[in-house]
Amino acid sequence: MKLFPNDAPKTVANFLNLTEHQIYDRTVFHRVIKDFMIQGGDPKSKPGASEHFSDWGSGDVGYTIPGEFNTIKHKRGIVSMARGFDPDSAASQFFIVHEDSFFLDQNYAAFGRLATNTSYETLDKIANLTTGGEQMNNRPLDFEKGEILKAEVKMRAEIPDLLDLGEPERVESFTNQNTQEYSTEKFDISFLAPAGWLVQEPPTKTPNSPDIVAVGPKIAGFTPAISISVKAANGTSLDDYSNEIKNSLQKTIDAGNLSILSEDKTAINGNEAITKVMLAKFNTGSGQINVKFKETIIKANDKFYILTYTNSDRNFDNALDKFSQVVDSFKTTAAKTPNPDGSEKSGCLIATAAYGSELAPQVQLLREVRDNVLGTNSGTSFMTAFNAVYYSFSPTISDWERQSPIFKDAVRITLQPLLSSLSILNYAEIDSEQEMLGYGIGVILLNIGMYFVVPAIIIVKSKNKIQKFIAKT
Repeated sequence: MKLFPNDAPKTVANFLNLTEHQIYDRTVFHRVIKDFMIQGGDPKSKPGASEHFSDWGSGDVGYTIPGEFNTIKHKRGIVSMARGFDPDSAASQFFIVHEDSFFLDQNYAAFGRLATNTSYETLDKIANLTTGGEQMNNRPLDFEKGEILKAEVKMRAEIPDLLDLGEPERVESFTNQNTQEYSTEKFDISFLAPAGWLVQEPPTKTPNSPDIVAVGPKIAGFTPAISISVKAANGTSLDDYSNEIKNSLQKTIDAGNLSILSEDKTAINGNEAITKVMLAKFNTGSGQINVKFKETIIKANDKFYILTYTNSDRNFDNALDKFSQVVDSFKTTAAKTPNPDGSEKSGCLIATAAYGSELAPQVQLLREVRDNVLGTNSGTSFMTAFNAVYYSFSPTISDWERQSPIFKDAVRITLQPLLSSLSILNYAEIDSEQEMLGYGIGVILLNIGMYFVVPAIIIVKSKNKIQKFIAKT
């Protein structure tokens, strides 16, 4: 490794000191994720230092060092310090980047780089070791093949095959300082990214890895972040998914390390959503740190969009408005359908008309009716045909509503009888799939009659009367 003391002087000094005191001798690379990084330097991974493999990764040297985040890009071969949630929680553990991982830039203290061809070959060998997967914290099964036998400090002149790699690549600028729309076709979403925040799409390393991460500047020792994850709903309701998450966190809640401060149902751009605020406690080498989360889960296009804001408890309110900006501007584009001329249009006329009005609860009930009908075998076929007709004209009307507030109010007033008729279901005892399908389709047909059949009868009768009058005259 070649070290960069000008970029991370305290980190380099600490690394050299630990090397000279044989802290790294006989430790192993205990966490290996191919195409991402290999992590080592835990004194607990020395022979006989711990009773269980599960302890590997939790060791330190009794103190921590400040996080010297710099502009070095986390390219293949870069050596950087591992840490916990606290930016100043690094101690002895470090990692070597296997494949470019720029989402780590300016959030981890890069302090060195592999310096020979043999070093890169060794990196590949260790990265390709078979591991036990996430359940075993990605520990190599043949961990002895990734053991550091001895760590030594060498002068450059002592190494004949040093590579001339020049200066490490650097982040040119943190981000544009102006708020701008971030759009990605990969996930079919867009939102307004906070000014001064770095937005990236990190590679997926685990099922829980976020798909998009926006990282803000470090404030008072903590780096705020906003992450977005996209999950397939596969017909699961928003309430059920939210309950699944709470159940998975129950052990942590029971242990007193996590508390849910609030939970509210809402609507985001016409889509149902749930927002939670949570407080977590983490123990670090320097004490306990309280981390606060605000998470908004939006369901749209049979997907869950999980938007999460993370910051220290004391600095949480400082960037809360930036998260609100991301949530309020969040849009999905997956529901777009092409016009005959190749242009796109999107939207639900009912959701657009009722958004932000007193009709929002009825729209939520309408969605539940739809989901319940879709949950039946017969209902799936019926709703597929119904949606094909509905969405042939709904996007156009939805666009007109956005363009004209007067037209939107007119549509909303017209829809009031339709949504009010849903109250019928509040008095119905639904005990089976057939009853839900019957009531759901009944409400839909009732409104089809209200909006299409009745006007059609009036038009036909008026036409007949006009024709008779003309015949008489």
